[in-house]
Amino acid sequence: MNKARTPTDWKSDAMQKRIARRYAAERRFRLLGLGAVLLSAGFLVFLLVNMIGNGASGFLQTQVKLRIDFPRSTLILDPAALNGFGADKALAGADFEGVAAAAADAQFGPGGARLLSDSAWTAVRDAVAKTPSMLSGKAAIWVPAATGIDIAAKREGDAASEAAYAKLKGADAVRSAFSTAFLTGSDSTDPTSVGIWGALKGSLMTMAVTLLLAFPIGVLSALYLEEYAPRNRWTDLIEVSINNLAAVPSIIFGLLGLAVFLNTFQLPRSAALVGGLTLALMTMPVIVIASRNAIKAVPPSIRDAALALGASPVQVVFHHVLPLALPGILTGTIIGMARALGETAPLLMIGMRAFIATPPGKLTDPSTVLPVQIFLWSDEVSRGFIEKTSAAIIVLLVFLLAMNGVAIYLRNRFETRW
Repeated sequence: MNKARTPTDWKSDAMQKRIARRYAAERRFRLLGLGAVLLSAGFLVFLLVNMIGNGASGFLQTQVKLRIDFPRSTLILDPAALNGFGADKALAGADFEGVAAAAADAQFGPGGARLLSDSAWTAVRDAVAKTPSMLSGKAAIWVPAATGIDIAAKREGDAASEAAYAKLKGADAVRSAFSTAFLTGSDSTDPTSVGIWGALKGSLMTMAVTLLLAFPIGVLSALYLEEYAPRNRWTDLIEVSINNLAAVPSIIFGLLGLAVFLNTFQLPRSAALVGGLTLALMTMPVIVIASRNAIKAVPPSIRDAALALGASPVQVVFHHVLPLALPGILTGTIIGMARALGETAPLLMIGMRAFIATPPGKLTDPSTVLPVQIFLWSDEVSRGFIEKTSAAIIVLLVFLLAMNGVAIYLRNRFETRW
């Protein structure tokens, strides 16, 4: 006599079909997850390839070999004056711009000065300052080429620029070299002489102020709320307020910084100090929320064991809870600082979009940051600023990766498993 099959009989046809459907659904879910990862990686690769492809040429500078006969030029400058304390004054009073234009016209014909960048004369000045002996004879100095020649050297110029570049190349008077000025200079109206160091230094100073304010205040606030604050309606109100602040649009913090730091406290406009204070307000709620979650994740048994061995409540917090929660706290700090690094809107509200020709020397000097500098260059009409914008984005990405790398190293360094 055959036994009746039960609903849980794994060998029945119905159960085998259910198992097959379950396995098929699991395979589909795994494929969907793999597809999502591949799609995300594809977008990331596309972004990196596009930025590197467009921005790599921004690190190159097209230069023209300018031959100058200093004794026959109109330059009136005593080489001996370049060896004393008055060297800067002597260089500032010399007409290097006229000498460079006259040498270009003599070498390339009438209108030859148009082949040179507006800042070409600064290369002549720097060369003379470095080697004063060249004033007694002829010298060949590599100077930045005009924007049209620079674009033509990268196969994107118009017909006139292409012809002028071909003529220079035929005379062996043009080359492309790595632009150290892009990494050491500041903003300029000439795309061939712009630099990223002014904005990069402004970003470093602004991030330093943000970190020094937001990190300790955020961590201490989280410790108080989790370990010491009584559970009442006021604590609940503070928690809700912090959660809401973390979701407030960044431009609101810019308006707050404008009203408080500039209008009320009369702090200097466009300063890294004000930018750091504004970004600290924006970053602090993120650090508080992440720090509280990290502190909550520490097992209660750690606290109980420390108290049982005679540790005071303060010792429990700072010797046991905080070190174990530090990896999670650093993770929240990474997220908050990365958000602050890429912000533009709040900094525009406090005036950090000014034209800064020299890098800031202190926290109260006018300055700008990399995202704002990228925004300003992207709005320029000149074609030469396009590749500089992409090159600046590459610098920003490298800066972000370096900052995150340091934070991840510190997180892994202090990570403890239990």
